[in-house]
Amino acid sequence: MGLSIGIVGLPNVGKSSLFNALTKSANAQSANYPFCTIDPNKAIVDVPDARLKALADIVKPEKIQHSSVEFVDIAGLIKGASAGEGLGNQFLAHVKECAVILHVVRCFEDEDVTHVSGEVNPLSDIETIEVELILADIQTLQKRLEKLAKLAKTSKEAQASLEIANALLAHLNELKPASSFKDREHPAFIALNQELRFLSVKKVIFVANVDEARLSGLNDHALKVQELATGRGAGFVALCAKLEEELVSMEESEALEFLQSLGAESSGLDQIIKLGFEALGLMSYFTAGVKEVRAWTIVKGSSAPTAAGVIHKDFEKGFIKAETIAYKDFIAYGGEAGAKAKGALRVEGKDYIVQDGDVMHFRFNV
Repeated sequence: MGLSIGIVGLPNVGKSSLFNALTKSANAQSANYPFCTIDPNKAIVDVPDARLKALADIVKPEKIQHSSVEFVDIAGLIKGASAGEGLGNQFLAHVKECAVILHVVRCFEDEDVTHVSGEVNPLSDIETIEVELILADIQTLQKRLEKLAKLAKTSKEAQASLEIANALLAHLNELKPASSFKDREHPAFIALNQELRFLSVKKVIFVANVDEARLSGLNDHALKVQELATGRGAGFVALCAKLEEELVSMEESEALEFLQSLGAESSGLDQIIKLGFEALGLMSYFTAGVKEVRAWTIVKGSSAPTAAGVIHKDFEKGFIKAETIAYKDFIAYGGEAGAKAKGALRVEGKDYIVQDGDVMHFRFNV
């Protein structure tokens, strides 16, 4: 499974418009009819990070390189997707390949835009998608249970897995997602999830797609989605996907001024990208030199050698030490020389766990 974010939702909720805005392109076709998107569109999107500019103001590099994250625009799912309706099996397989779900929900009224269910009801729409994910997980688990039952006759490990699998199946049959399964921290569940990649256990970010008039204050539809997200501890962003798609063609200052005229302080796209990056369990450390100031993407909790290996595997194999300056110290003391003079440059070894924003220089020998 790749570290990507899958954009899902019912047909005609604004997924492709959002994808176009995220990628600052028109690669994803957007149209007012169901299943406009069939094959998943994929794109790599820069993660906005103001710290890069602050570092560049000090170092004066030739270029700046952001961390990035992959978004996948998956075709609209409908009721019956788990049974193959609307090419549902194919689309659900695309969701399985993603680590995080970005669930776009229609929260605007527009008679000119067809709703697959005939009315705008965001909570019902969310339930439709979630039930299909659960039903797909049930099918996946039932197939695995047959094999586990045979293995359990001769293996204690398989017996434990079978017990957890049966408990999970009972949970799913109540139309409860795997994310709320009480034994999801059990090693047997973790192993099953690694193998089967349950859909209903994935982290979710809810996106309420509103009209321009609602950017300054959420309408009743969006408020319901926000309340649901808050209750689950899930991410939530409200935006107007159509407007965001238009904003990408404007200059940054012009776009900001236009958003503010509508009562919005900033674009919702940056929020989505940052929330997605965090939901994937990722963070950035920096290298800062005259040729390049760059953010490097690592999994939270990575050691210094692992972080070095993102630059080049030889850095990890021959790791000696990491000269490290906390971002705030690098800025406060005006760069590496100033931080070193103030004793803020640290020499870290192989056991050091890299912190978000560390400015690092690796010493290695191969």
